[in-house]
Amino acid sequence: MAKKKSKFMCSDCGYESAKWMGRCPGCGAWNTMNEEVEMVAKGPRGAFQHSSTVSNKAVPIIKVETQEEPRIETEMGELNRVLGGGIVPGSLVLIGGDPGIGKSTLLLQVSALMSNKGHRVLYISGEESIRQTKLRAERLGVASEELYIYAETNLEFLHQTIEEVQPKFVIVDSIQTVHHPEVTSAPGSVSQVRECTAELMRIAKTKNIAIFLVGHVTKEGQIAGPRILEHMVDTVLYFEGERHHNHRILRSQKNRFGSTNEIAIFEMLQNGLKEVLNPSELFLQERSQGAPGSVIVASMEGTRPILVEIQSLVTPTSFNYPKRMATGVDQNRVQLLMAVLEKRMGMMLQSQDAYIKVAGGVKLDEPAIDLALLTSIVSSFKDQAPKPTDCFIGEVGLTGEVRRVTRIEQRVQEAAKLGFQRVFIPASNIGGWEFPDGIYVIGVETIADALRQCFNEL
Repeated sequence: MAKKKSKFMCSDCGYESAKWMGRCPGCGAWNTMNEEVEMVAKGPRGAFQHSSTVSNKAVPIIKVETQEEPRIETEMGELNRVLGGGIVPGSLVLIGGDPGIGKSTLLLQVSALMSNKGHRVLYISGEESIRQTKLRAERLGVASEELYIYAETNLEFLHQTIEEVQPKFVIVDSIQTVHHPEVTSAPGSVSQVRECTAELMRIAKTKNIAIFLVGHVTKEGQIAGPRILEHMVDTVLYFEGERHHNHRILRSQKNRFGSTNEIAIFEMLQNGLKEVLNPSELFLQERSQGAPGSVIVASMEGTRPILVEIQSLVTPTSFNYPKRMATGVDQNRVQLLMAVLEKRMGMMLQSQDAYIKVAGGVKLDEPAIDLALLTSIVSSFKDQAPKPTDCFIGEVGLTGEVRRVTRIEQRVQEAAKLGFQRVFIPASNIGGWEFPDGIYVIGVETIADALRQCFNEL
């Protein structure tokens, strides 16, 4: 007989406790300790679990032989970029995103591309029936004899099916619906997600199968389940996007086989996702030129420069405390830059409401957008628009200096490619590289210098 054992686990961080507590000692969250009953068996565990009996020995690092990880490239260049060059056999990839954002659509299209190249793919659906998956595949034009569909949530049956089909790629949609038969807690709980992910990771490593896991997200935007889930997998991708915009962004947060902070941009169409090869044109195509408060910045997303429009609206307030609202940028950054303008430039913004937005639903978080953000606020405050062919790059310090940024050559080349005639950059970034033809590079040391040359009056 098995013995029942009860414990309390935090649904956010996985902290375990013998008794219930209102606040989790691990992450500090309130009301996240849930009771779980596990079966502690006195005999051996299930037959479908196997532990490695090979004993590894410690060796000097200079004697370890290495080789570059083999990769299988998909026909989606954007996905290859985020994965670091392609899919690595034996890797475990976790993809999270809001409901209805297009995670299943993306993976079904990737399954079709890989199966059409002769690779056997097993698509495991825990949320839809085989008929529902087939209807979605017909809408996307997906049809291949090497693409297998299986609707099941029992981990033991999944393991048996993988043994029978012998696929090269496996997609599990989603990991929160899969349950371990020897864990008595409900599917999606901390124990279930941890045990199922550990078993799938063992399958991926021992059989050299690339496995993609779809993960649900919480209302805070984090992947549901224990935080250890993101530590266990090799790659963590977030699929982002606004419901009122057609474009979707696939962002890399962790990648053991490539660089992080890479992004891939897709456009959601009726027949599925389409790659966006030139995202700068997508974000600037609806720009209203000559409008006060509209400024262009060259931001780096991973290794790719992207030109994005920052819009500001500064109006007199009718309240004692002015509003500061920001969409797409950190609101604290906006308040900091407005304080710099008040102190260093003498602008009275204490009686002004400020609304900042990054057009297109993009989120910018690098310091190089400071100069463009500051120029946008001044443009709306003075009701004077900069030239439509100006681009701004630079970090702003608290003393009003414009500081050096990275990858300046790539940013300027992207601006020149899209027809911009002037680009304002930090003076410390000038030197050591050649300016592109057709664009005038202006080096500035302070925000006063930048605003004076931009508006010809400050």
